[in-house]
Amino acid sequence: MPFAVIQTGGKQYLVSEGTKLLVEKLPGEKGASVTFDMVLLFDDGKKTDVGMPYLVGKKVTGTILETGKGKKILVLKYKSKVRYRVKRGHRQPFTRIEITKIS
Repeated sequence: MPFAVIQTGGKQYLVSEGTKLLVEKLPGEKGASVTFDMVLLFDDGKKTDVGMPYLVGKKVTGTILETGKGKKILVLKYKSKVRYRVKRGHRQPFTRIEITKIS
């Protein structure tokens, strides 16, 4: 089964057809198609192509399944003896995609 390594949102992901993954938030609605052209590595089982840094002519296509926000992360800041306390929360937006085609 062919697989590829793509880059999106400053991170790298190992994907093959049918893979579902969470990536940084991408523009688009549910059901829309997304194309990743930053392919770092492609392997079809017989030959492996490695880009420097990206492969020309290779692309990975996926479908947006959903968008949302992750779990809340609490950020606490505290300094002793000066009565300084700050509590903040953050929810990182994400997009869940399914890889449909590697070419």
